[in-house]
Amino acid sequence: MTVNTTELRGKTVLITGASRGIGAEAARAFAKAGAQVGIAARSTESLEALAAETGTLALPCDVADYASVTEAIARIEGHFGPLDVLINNAGVIDPIAPLAEADPDAWGKLIDINVKGVFHGLRAALPGMMARGGGTIITVGSGAAYNPLEGWSAYCTSKAGALMLGRVADVEARGRGVRVLSLSPGTVATDMQHAIRDSGINAVSRLDWSAHVPPEWPALALVWMCTADADDWVGREVSLREQPIRKRLGLPA
Repeated sequence: MTVNTTELRGKTVLITGASRGIGAEAARAFAKAGAQVGIAARSTESLEALAAETGTLALPCDVADYASVTEAIARIEGHFGPLDVLINNAGVIDPIAPLAEADPDAWGKLIDINVKGVFHGLRAALPGMMARGGGTIITVGSGAAYNPLEGWSAYCTSKAGALMLGRVADVEARGRGVRVLSLSPGTVATDMQHAIRDSGINAVSRLDWSAHVPPEWPALALVWMCTADADDWVGREVSLREQPIRKRLGLPA
């Protein structure tokens, strides 16, 4: 199947954590689909380079800071018009450490980004979308939301929390026309996987690099999830591990 992206033309899309990895590839994919794309991240140098490459709008933003998120949304709406799509992609993996050794400050910082960052995106985007009666919000999740993994107490906890935030948002906003979904991309060949590999902790760090999917795959999935063809998954999580999903997207098994 080829994803039909015609309904994304002219849509206003904000992607967090867009300076690299899945976020950067998603920026390329949405821009190619004809969307008006804002890319948000803390890494301003990488952000500016990607914006120059893709013709997107660079928005320096720290998702752990609610005011920073609201400012990014105000800027993209002032530039392109009302927000149609929010991709909650920003996330970190560190600290990777056993619970008995984890640094409390680093643990809390991850929660600020991975959980509060998702909440901040939802809180900032939902009022406008609900008032207009439409919009899509997708959070990039993880299988870690379901499976306890050695050394990943912060990451597993954060992804479970982010998944539940999306489910609550669906309960509260679907009746107002807002589509809320989650994407579990599997293990993806990004900088985060390098950090996981280098940690040497748990089985994920020992996976062969060939087991990881390219970031273009989840980017394609995110674009598809913003179309009516994915309406059956509203309120649910799409998993790229599932062969029917890969087949639907025209990806290799």
